[in-house]
Amino acid sequence: MTFMKIMLIGDSGVGKTQLFLRFYDGFFLPTYTVTSGADYRTKEIVVDDIEVKIDTWDAVNQKHSDVVTLNYLHAMGILLVYDVTDKKSFYNTKKWVAYIKQYVCEGVNVILIGNKCDEVENKVITKEQGQTLADEFKFKFLETSAKSNVNVEEAFCTLVRDIKKILIDPYRFEPEPIIKENKKSFSTLARDFKEMLIGSNQVERSADNIFYDGLR
Repeated sequence: MTFMKIMLIGDSGVGKTQLFLRFYDGFFLPTYTVTSGADYRTKEIVVDDIEVKIDTWDAVNQKHSDVVTLNYLHAMGILLVYDVTDKKSFYNTKKWVAYIKQYVCEGVNVILIGNKCDEVENKVITKEQGQTLADEFKFKFLETSAKSNVNVEEAFCTLVRDIKKILIDPYRFEPEPIIKENKKSFSTLARDFKEMLIGSNQVERSADNIFYDGLR
């Protein structure tokens, strides 16, 4: 079974916890509550005939907390969420991208999520604006609704598929230029661990599991 670690990040109130609960527990929480610390769940799913164990962190809203920083470092995929009814949360996604670049190894998969797309009358950020921003950062993009259960599973499964591509064959994927000289890309780390596995003759366990044991 392949292990993957995913984070949900974004401004307070954009619906991260609602997306989290919809995917993991299958329900929508109508009353908004601020996440303190970080919520964490594990789920086993099958994507393209491959069994995957997903560890997902619904991140605390304090960007610089030790909990968030630690999990940034270990994240393999990120859902960056904004609220389509809140311009500020949309504009703040660029600040969140800066945190991703600061704390996460290059090449980690990110999907930009425009949540609450069911609130058509209150919508102030168009789908085209979301796609344009995603294209700027070379992210994939989806609009979702935790309330109406629109594209929630698709968002998680798309991220899982993107991570899986790197795990299966990290030699095929080259990251964007490294921002800091001492930072390795996600695909480079995966290659290093696969080569270490071959050198140590550890044939009982898959390379991706050994790689991610080192991240946990």
